[in-house]
Amino acid sequence: PWFDDDDKNGQVQKLFAEYKNTINEIENDLRTEKHKLMIGDELPPGIVQLAKVYVAQKRKLKVGDKMAGRHGNKGVIAKIVPVEDMPFLPDGTPVDIVLNPLGVPSRMNLGQIFETTLGWAGRVLDKYYATPVFDGASYDEILEELNQAGLPTTGKMKLYDGQTGEEFAQEVSLGYIYMMKLSHMVDDKIHARSIGPYSLITQQPLGGKAQFGGQRFGEMEVWALEAYGAAHTLQEILTYKSDDVQGRTKVYETIVKGDNLPEPGRPESFNVLVKELQGLGLDIKVD
Repeated sequence: PWFDDDDKNGQVQKLFAEYKNTINEIENDLRTEKHKLMIGDELPPGIVQLAKVYVAQKRKLKVGDKMAGRHGNKGVIAKIVPVEDMPFLPDGTPVDIVLNPLGVPSRMNLGQIFETTLGWAGRVLDKYYATPVFDGASYDEILEELNQAGLPTTGKMKLYDGQTGEEFAQEVSLGYIYMMKLSHMVDDKIHARSIGPYSLITQQPLGGKAQFGGQRFGEMEVWALEAYGAAHTLQEILTYKSDDVQGRTKVYETIVKGDNLPEPGRPESFNVLVKELQGLGLDIKVD
């Protein structure tokens, strides 16, 4: 016995029993994991051994690659310019990356702006900040850090155009943030199609790179071409390049012969709609 008190001895014995049970569970888990490693994964039938080869590629950032900060502020690279053409600070330091301010208001992720400003103060003061979720730095605390660093409390500074050397009209928010490269790279996504597979039902091109499909032209894209006045371009997108079965077969011949394009026919998707309505018992005839 450990103590004269029976209750205390009982508690000690209970602790020992729990300890032994825990040790046994851990040892069982270890044996199971070891066994899994010894026998390996279950292979498909007819395969005795399987070798997997992973090929690593080194890819530098390029236009079209995707990057993101820590606040859901993702986006693709629109332009890469020589460092001497980047906007620069009054002391001549060029900026590394320029973000569009229109990406902030509608998404309401102001954390990226706070991170930018606090990062600037941290850089000057040589300090690191921990800002946990729901317990981050307040606006006043960030202002205090900016004051200590001797930086403008607006978090903004005058920048100069790297190409002309002229001062920008407005001050610009600047600072230091984490930016990460995402796995969505333009080399994997680039895709083009002239002709290819069509859906059996709608007779429209399939979607996606894997199916060698076409680009979806939705309502908003239609409005854009309508607003631009590109009526004939829009017509060929919605007919010859999509589900006008008769039209698209004649187009090649007319182009080769140098004739005018045939009048667009009826899109197959409209025929599908008519058949669906007839299936509901509506007697629809198209003149």
